[in-house]
Amino acid sequence: MGSKLWYEGLDLSKLGPEDRVRLLRYAVDRYGADRVLEALGVSKVTLWRLLNSKSPVDNEKLLRVLQLLTPAEFESAVGAAKRLVAAGILRKDGTVDYAAALEVLALAARDEYLKQALLRFTVENFREDLRRMLGLSLAHVVFRWEPGFEEFLRERKKRRRVTDPETVAYYRNLFKRYLEGRTLSEELVNYVINHENRWLRNVFRHYVQYLYYMRRIPPETYGWLMEVVPSRSYRLDVRTYPIDLNDVVRTLSTLREEHDLYYLVYRLMLEGGLRLSHALLVVRSFNPGEVVEVPGVDLETERLVCFEPRGFCRYYVGIRESAKPCEWAYLSTTTLELLEEYAGAKVDRRPLERFVSRRNLLLPKYMRKVAWRLMVRVMPREVARFMQSRFGELKVSEARYEDLLSEADTYYPKYLSHLRELRL
Repeated sequence: MGSKLWYEGLDLSKLGPEDRVRLLRYAVDRYGADRVLEALGVSKVTLWRLLNSKSPVDNEKLLRVLQLLTPAEFESAVGAAKRLVAAGILRKDGTVDYAAALEVLALAARDEYLKQALLRFTVENFREDLRRMLGLSLAHVVFRWEPGFEEFLRERKKRRRVTDPETVAYYRNLFKRYLEGRTLSEELVNYVINHENRWLRNVFRHYVQYLYYMRRIPPETYGWLMEVVPSRSYRLDVRTYPIDLNDVVRTLSTLREEHDLYYLVYRLMLEGGLRLSHALLVVRSFNPGEVVEVPGVDLETERLVCFEPRGFCRYYVGIRESAKPCEWAYLSTTTLELLEEYAGAKVDRRPLERFVSRRNLLLPKYMRKVAWRLMVRVMPREVARFMQSRFGELKVSEARYEDLLSEADTYYPKYLSHLRELRL
């Protein structure tokens, strides 16, 4: 049915006179009498006789009509049941030709869309039967956080891999606390679905994918589990973040006096619009002399490129294959001096967040938002998006990469001047 000549799989003998006329009328209504006359090679009088059942629509004419239609149009004209009859799956008396039906089901092994549709239909209509069938296969699976699972998260997942060390650590803590040593069962599935921490669903689904990858659960079990345990949901609402610049000034001033390393991290977030994880990565892995090639744009560069007369540098971070990319980190030459002093230092998110929380300072997550609001005051939004690696919002071709890079280099000194005007 999915081939170009989809109608060749139909048994035309199972389409009665009324079905044939119905198909002919559908073709005339859909494509016009002239198109049908041309396809059939008959006169207007003959077409009138065919439409009014004065002459039979034989197999030759029917095939020419079917050549005008798609499978969906055929089904719309004669109905789903008739289509199944013509395909040989449903007999005229309403009984099923099981051999033909099983051949269709077998297609699910190599057709992903059909497989997912079949799984959804099974879960929605035969949930209890499926649970009973899966009971035995669930009983022998015990959840264990093991090196193979961690490698799977980082290297083997087909979709988004989990490469951030802090995310892996958070997943490990959740797993050890709520899943370690537990046996896969309906009770565990319900426990995960109803757990107050929605991130547990993600960890559970990742482990189910790992079990399937390691062939510890059959495809049927995998499909059922991935269907009934939803991933963590996100509320796509519009949220406002009222941020007083006086709080930003106070935060930076306090950090400069009490903790130079944390102050450096905040400067990187403010000056480059970086996420906290990326700012920590820059500090930890700073390697200014390394020569790298920017993928896709045929640009070879040292990681650190400085424009000292203009008071700034940019550092190539190069995180692309991630849901949260980070291409370049822009920073002032003053911040560069501090970065060179602390290069290689290991600083963790949690201690930093506790430090600022105890002092009632602005949390790290707000600094990228502050940077965005200040950047768009002095530069085009497209340039600000490029600097903050908001590539999903940018939607530009690789051919414009170097244009945006040069524009960012042009506008960035204006942004640093604006920060100085605000005493930031």
